[in-house]
Amino acid sequence: MTAYTPRPIDPMTLKDLRTADDAGRRMVPVTDEEGGAPLRCCLRRSAPGEHIALVSYAPLRRWAAATGAEPGAYDEQGPVFIHASDCTGPTPASAYPFANAPRVLRRYSAHGHILGGHLVTDPSGFDQAFMEAFAEPGVAVVHVRAVEYGCFLYEVRGRLRDH
Repeated sequence: MTAYTPRPIDPMTLKDLRTADDAGRRMVPVTDEEGGAPLRCCLRRSAPGEHIALVSYAPLRRWAAATGAEPGAYDEQGPVFIHASDCTGPTPASAYPFANAPRVLRRYSAHGHILGGHLVTDPSGFDQAFMEAFAEPGVAVVHVRAVEYGCFLYEVRGRLRDH
């Protein structure tokens, strides 16, 4: 069991993204012939034959709208894969999703401003990296991102043992 909670894109946001993404574009579903796309709705890789879509998503903008933060220039949007229709969401996992490659943990303040980042190269290093991030004064949310393209994978807001 992980000490921190990876958060997928929430169901209401997914409903919005399936109508029009954060860039205002209509969703275009495709059949994933090969599988392996990192799905942000259920935090797993797609299986061959699943119907998925690549949509534009602004995670900090949506978090800021819910919290009253003003991220200013730190607001960004980028591509994410989701199921083209409702899915069951993530299943409980014993590890952090998509930990099979180096990841950057980007820290944000309650105002939505970047407070720093941390490169995690070993899957066993996530708990320690999150502990260090949330020990920093002012860290409100952490985004986990791919190193090679900078894509948003998921966010973490707090520890399981605190809930």
